[in-house]
Amino acid sequence: MALRAGGSWARLGWALRGRSSGPRHAGDTPQHRDLREALRKIIDKEINPFVDKWEEEGQFPAHKVFKILGQAGFLGVDKPTATFHKRYKKLIKSSATCDPPQFSIVGHRKCTNSLEAAVFAAFSCATGCHQIQLCSVIVNATRYILKALKLSHEYGGMGLDFSYNIAVAEELGNIHCGGIPMAIGVQTGMATPALARFGSHELKKQFLVPTVAGDFVACLGVSEVGAGSDVANIKTTAVRKGDEYVINGGKMWITSGSQADWMCLLANTSEGPPHQNKSLICLPMNLPGIHIAKKIDKLGMRSSDTAQIFFEDVKVPCKNLIGEEGKGFMYQMLQFQEERLWGVASALTPMEKIIQETIDYTRQRKVFGQPVLHNQTVHFRLAELATEVELLRSLLHRAVALYIEGNDVTKFASMAKLKAGRLTREVTDSCLQFWGGMGFTSEVLVSRLYRDFRLMSIGGGTDETMLSIICKYMDILPRK
Repeated sequence: MALRAGGSWARLGWALRGRSSGPRHAGDTPQHRDLREALRKIIDKEINPFVDKWEEEGQFPAHKVFKILGQAGFLGVDKPTATFHKRYKKLIKSSATCDPPQFSIVGHRKCTNSLEAAVFAAFSCATGCHQIQLCSVIVNATRYILKALKLSHEYGGMGLDFSYNIAVAEELGNIHCGGIPMAIGVQTGMATPALARFGSHELKKQFLVPTVAGDFVACLGVSEVGAGSDVANIKTTAVRKGDEYVINGGKMWITSGSQADWMCLLANTSEGPPHQNKSLICLPMNLPGIHIAKKIDKLGMRSSDTAQIFFEDVKVPCKNLIGEEGKGFMYQMLQFQEERLWGVASALTPMEKIIQETIDYTRQRKVFGQPVLHNQTVHFRLAELATEVELLRSLLHRAVALYIEGNDVTKFASMAKLKAGRLTREVTDSCLQFWGGMGFTSEVLVSRLYRDFRLMSIGGGTDETMLSIICKYMDILPRK
C-alpha cells in the first residue's frame, strides 16, 4: 500500500467508515484491495501448490495453514484489536513535549503486510488529520487516542468492519478447491462471531486469541443427525451440576471436527421452549468423553475433514458459557447472518474463474470446424451466467453495507444464500457441459467445483429453509 499525499490518508478514514463515494461498494476501496493482494500472495505460495495433494489425502493441515494466515492477520480481520502489536511498539516514538502527543511511524513508504495495513488503517479511523512524509507517517493524536490505544482489548484482531472479512472471503475464492475456504470460513465467520461479541474477557483470552493467531483450530457444533437446518430440534444436552456442565449427545457434519482444538457448541441447557433453552459453550476437544466416531467420506469439499462426534458425560466449566444461558439460539441466528454472507462472498471468485476458464477453453476447442464458443447457445449462456454473478455480488454488498450499519439483514442474507446455492450449480453444470469429455475428468477445476459447490444449497441452511425465512419476512408464510 503506497503512501502518497496527505489527502489520500485523510480520505482513508472516510472510506473505512463507508463514506467514500469513489468505490463501487463499501468493500471496494484501495484498502480492501491491498488486503486482498496480500492474501493472494499467501494463497499462491502456501496453499494452491498443495491443494491437489490435500484433496487426494482428504484433509489439509489446518494447524499449519491457519498459523500462516494467523501470523498475517487474516483470521481476525473484523475481530477485536490488539493493544498494539509488539512489532509496531518499536516503530512508535512519542514526543513528550507535544500537546497533543505526537507519534511517528518511521521508515515505511509501503505497508508490507496486512498487519501494517491494519495499523495505518486504525490510525486513519481514529484521527481525522494525518501528515504524510516520504520517509515517515506523522500521526497527530489526542490524549484520547493515546488512552484508546492503551485500553483496547488484547484479542489479536484488526478491528476492521465486516466488509473487510467479506473481502477476505472473496479472495479466498482463488484457492483451487472449496474445502479449504470453507474451513477458514468456519474459523473466522462461524465458530467465533458469538464469542467475539458476547464472550467474557477470560473466554476470549482462552479461545479467541489463539484462534485468531492460528494456534487453535475451531469448529462449530450445531448440526445433528436429526437436526440440520432445523436448529431448534437439536437434542444434545448440557446439564448444570455445580460449577460444571455435563454434556451428552452428538454432532454431525462438523467441519474440521477431527483436527479442532475447541468447539463452539450449541446445546440444550434447560427444559424450556426450544428457542429459549439453548446455550453456546466453548468446549475443548481434548476432554474425556469426547469421541470422534468417524471422518465422513464426502462427494466434494474433500480437502476439508468432516466428522461425526459423540459426547458421553463430558464435563466443562460453567464459565465456558458464551454470554447468557438460554440465549444460544439467538446468538447462533446472529452467527448465521455472517456465515451466510461469508459463504456467498467465497463463491463469487470461483464462479468468475470457471466462466473465464470456460471461455478460454471453448475459444480454442474446435468442433465441426469452428470454436465451440462461436455457437450462440454457448456464448449467450456464458453471458447470462456472468450477468447473474454480478447481480449476486450487488445483493451481497447491499446486505453487507446494511449489516455494518447495524441492520437486521436476515432476509437479504437468506436471499443471497439461496441465489448463491442455485447459481453455483448453474455455473458449474453449464460450464462443465461446454468442456465436454474433459469436464467429466478430475483434471480440470470445473469438475472439482461441480462437486464442491453442491454443498452450497445444503450446508448453512438448505434452499428450502432460506425460502421459508424469506417468506416469513414477506409475511406470506402460512401460519400454523
